[in-house]
Amino acid sequence: MRHRIIVLGAGYAGATAAGRLARRLDPADVAITVVNAEPDFIERVRMHQLATGQDLKPRPLREMFAGTGVELRIATVTGVDVDARTVTVADAASDGPDGSGADTLGYDTLVYALGSGWNPGAVPGVVEHADEIASRPGALRSRDRLARLAAGQPVVVVGGGLTGLETATEIAEARPDLDVALAVRGGLGDTLSPKGRAHLRKVLAGLTITVYEHTAVTGVAADRVTTADGGTIPAAVTIWTAGFAVHPIARTTGLQLADSGQIVVDGTMRSVSHPDVYAVGDAARAIGPGGKPLRMSCASGTPMAWQAADSIAARLTGGKLPNAPLRYFNQCISLGRREGLIQYVTADDRAKPAVLTGRLAAGYKELVCKGAAWGVANPTLRLPTRRRRVTRSAAHTGTAAG
Repeated sequence: MRHRIIVLGAGYAGATAAGRLARRLDPADVAITVVNAEPDFIERVRMHQLATGQDLKPRPLREMFAGTGVELRIATVTGVDVDARTVTVADAASDGPDGSGADTLGYDTLVYALGSGWNPGAVPGVVEHADEIASRPGALRSRDRLARLAAGQPVVVVGGGLTGLETATEIAEARPDLDVALAVRGGLGDTLSPKGRAHLRKVLAGLTITVYEHTAVTGVAADRVTTADGGTIPAAVTIWTAGFAVHPIARTTGLQLADSGQIVVDGTMRSVSHPDVYAVGDAARAIGPGGKPLRMSCASGTPMAWQAADSIAARLTGGKLPNAPLRYFNQCISLGRREGLIQYVTADDRAKPAVLTGRLAAGYKELVCKGAAWGVANPTLRLPTRRRRVTRSAAHTGTAAG
């Protein structure tokens, strides 16, 4: 019987981990199954483009995993039992034992990569009236609503993080006839360097985006948002980008979690409470340089996936555990299709004085997006060509200790 590895989620982290494992381990010894709710790989870093009417290249997961030996299961994860080492899934194509389409999959090693979604928080009206672009369905709904707006109608983007900045500028560039506003709880670009903030203000001013700084949104209605000072901002469409929340299934697993709801992992991305479970991407609470948790981002998820896959392979084959540092180099921000901002950062993600701006920065960001998608489909970078055999002691009993 082969060692069963199940990967939950095929976003940047999950798909990368699965492909890298398939190329690390001999298929005679392991059976790798990826469970994902959608048949396509979703370029989440491009959802603001999708929302503004741009067409994205389809990336079917079956094509991406073709020839790797990875089995793809298109299904929704409904439960994880870490004591029984089972995952419950549901899909329309399967006929479960009770006729409901539910099925139970057993594993020896689990890679949890279900990621995150939008975080409406406890602000009244957000769920009922705001749109989100953290998912493909959400971005498509925003796309439809924006397309129906007449010239002059107001759009409010709530959230001053990278997603909020990219969304507001993308909309303003694609639809200069709309009245676009950005509501920011703190200062605009307050984590950027002075040069970065100056360029950001220049671009937003050129796109005629109204910026409400130090503005906490306390309510969302169909035609406006309410702020903490009692004011209102007109909004025919409100797009909420104020943070992300971990997939709720994590809280039902029995795994040790951080206050954020993320799975607590060690430096090899292994759960600190259940050694046969690894977590990567937004679902994991991993510590980077300076003792700081890694932020939810593609820039964190991909190296976390490399670390997890290489650690699993090393433990199963008796190899040496990886010791690659998880660090940052820059923050890449698209500001529409013609402008960008590359903020160089320290290893622990603090802004350095240096930035790259303009069309060159926009092209750099586009290369990063393309490279991230390419890396998911081609996770062989720096890997040996020979797949290693699983040791007999680790084959059927979960990953080896240590």
